[in-house]
Amino acid sequence: MIRDDMPQRQMICKRCNVPMVKAKTGFRYLTFSFHTELLRCPVCHQVYIPEELVKGRMSAVEMELEDK
Repeated sequence: MIRDDMPQRQMICKRCNVPMVKAKTGFRYLTFSFHTELLRCPVCHQVYIPEELVKGRMSAVEMELEDK
């Protein structure tokens, strides 16, 4: 999760070599969709998803949705 109150390193898109910016990003899983703000390249739209988000919140949401 990107928090405004935490100092952040500037992430650079490896493909385009430009700074990534915060952007509303949509996800779909099974029949559900949700949005969150993540770092994304303004040129190629590649999204950076931090490991803690993948292993934490996204994993929990995935398990909840599969149990329905």
